Amino acid sequence: MSDRPAEPAIGPSRRRAVQFIVFLGVVSLLADMTYEGARSATGPYLALLGASATAVGFVAGLGEFLGFAVRLASGYLGDRTGRYWAVTIFGYCLNLLAVPALALAGSWEAAAVLMVAERTGRAIRTPTRDAMLSQASARTGAGWAFGLHEALDQTGAIAGPLMVGAVLYFGGGYRLAFALLLIPALVCLIVLLAARVAYPRPEEFDLAPPSLVAERLPKSFAIYLGAVALIAAGYADFPLIAYHFGKAETVPAVGIAALYALAMATDGAAALVLGRWFDRVGTVAMAAATAGSLFAPPLVFLGGAAGATAGMVLWGIGMGAQESIMRAMVAKLAPPDRRATAYGIFGVVYGTAWFAGSVLLGVLYDRSIMAIVVAAMVLQACALPILLALGRSRVAGEGGAPPPHS
Repeated sequence: MSDRPAEPAIGPSRRRAVQFIVFLGVVSLLADMTYEGARSATGPYLALLGASATAVGFVAGLGEFLGFAVRLASGYLGDRTGRYWAVTIFGYCLNLLAVPALALAGSWEAAAVLMVAERTGRAIRTPTRDAMLSQASARTGAGWAFGLHEALDQTGAIAGPLMVGAVLYFGGGYRLAFALLLIPALVCLIVLLAARVAYPRPEEFDLAPPSLVAERLPKSFAIYLGAVALIAAGYADFPLIAYHFGKAETVPAVGIAALYALAMATDGAAALVLGRWFDRVGTVAMAAATAGSLFAPPLVFLGGAAGATAGMVLWGIGMGAQESIMRAMVAKLAPPDRRATAYGIFGVVYGTAWFAGSVLLGVLYDRSIMAIVVAAMVLQACALPILLALGRSRVAGEGGAPPPHS
């Protein structure tokens, strides 16, 4: 027997769950269009305002750190109060409205504060939003729900930078580009509030009976976080890959941007396919995606243009898995009343491991390209037996029917 969920219920409840997932997906599409559009231009904008390279690096690092660290507190707050919608809406408001405010920044310090606020808002709303998404996924399959959400999310992540790039290409300037991002930001908040009105209690989608006592996160969740940390630490960040492409002259500058767009498109498509597969075979899907992404480092760091293209496709597949079924697995492991907390812990572990791995791989790159390839492959490979063992233990532990909230 595989560790797949029970067949989801059919009828109006499932249709409403699908509609709710689409609502959240459209919210993410518009949100990503807003802040990913801004992130494609904030570095040069800070430089234009007089910031040094050190200041730009510090602001970016602080924003990313808070973007994961705050999730622990917001997830706990959501579970503690049960006010998932309130926490989510507040986070989105801070996340999105900080972006067009960049057009009004009179100094790089003011712009830096807004950039950090944007990352903090994203951290606040992510655990509670994912908890609500996991509740609806009980009717559709967690892999499918998170896969669809990631596909819509990536659509916005591609559209936003293209919009900003078009404004800059036609001579509009950074301030105009940031100001125009107010449009998707406001539409996003309108859709979010409409979802709040239409689906005030998403916990009603969950098929699990309410717990009468507080449940602890299972040991399998801690084991799973070990695999998550290894994968995140061994995954080369795109700025490092792009740095290598430029230094090694693997592809021209315009080709680097095209390869990133290819990876993002692959990310979205892979999330849909892997999500469906995850609902059938469980952690085997995550293990298979990780096994495939193992070959991305040698291709991008040691190959030519053709190898770089193939490597970025595999890199995109791995990112699609991390953004969809890696999150879906949390919904399978955590009890319903602790899911926001679980997503907060997951975010902190993933972000910390990603940061530590990025530093390690950067240091290794300065010493030996072969060293970075070996380190990236070994770290990710170490996660494979954990994922496979976790899948086998869940099958053995289920015995009969799968847990009702899967």
